[in-house]
Amino acid sequence: MLKATIDADMFREFIDAISALVPECRLHVDEDGISTRAVDTANVAMIGIELKKEAFDSYKATKSQLGIDISKMKNIFGMAGKGDLISLELADNAQKMSISAHGYHYSITLLDTNTIRKDPNPPTINLPGKIVITGDDFNNAMKAAAVISDKIALGINPKEQTFYLIAEGDTDNIRREFGKDELKSLTAVEARSLFSLDYLKDMGKVMSKASEVEIYLGIDHPVRFSFVIAGGSGHVEYLLAPRIEAD
Repeated sequence: MLKATIDADMFREFIDAISALVPECRLHVDEDGISTRAVDTANVAMIGIELKKEAFDSYKATKSQLGIDISKMKNIFGMAGKGDLISLELADNAQKMSISAHGYHYSITLLDTNTIRKDPNPPTINLPGKIVITGDDFNNAMKAAAVISDKIALGINPKEQTFYLIAEGDTDNIRREFGKDELKSLTAVEARSLFSLDYLKDMGKVMSKASEVEIYLGIDHPVRFSFVIAGGSGHVEYLLAPRIEAD
């Protein structure tokens, strides 16, 4: 059972964060809020996200799992305007969710959770490098790099105490260094890994609104991003596997 109302912008942040990686997911609902953990079809990127009940204007729920078509939800909430309230209602064991947004009333058939990939287990990895940067700065760097290449190296230079990004195309390249004065904080240890910009561009759009994004790096290891949404009542973690650098 679920009966809730929430500000449209807050719920849109939640849906947008998930849609950056997957078109559908298994949504976990309980008395404390809603959450999901999912991996993309290529097994390259993972998201863990939660939205606490405090984010909602009203919230009442019992423990359940819902199969959600994220792409469809994203289109629905695109109809909602700033300041609108979204209402979600689902009876016990119901196969359809009722959604109201901006005067429109939808009845959406839920997906069979048995057809959705099981929740992945987060890997245990040591990522000693840590950068705290504004989401807008990171997103702008991804957009600039995408003009040159489809991959980007993220790294930390402990000697210079900088966070750097390098993208190299066939004939062009771009480099951006963030000094300590441009960052919220920096743990200056040696770190560098290469990543796909296709994923980072989509993640960057979601992170662009975050005042702080924590980035955890190692050497040829995945990168982990951690940030809050919905005014602090939600939390997102992205994990992205590295690409193999050619010799």
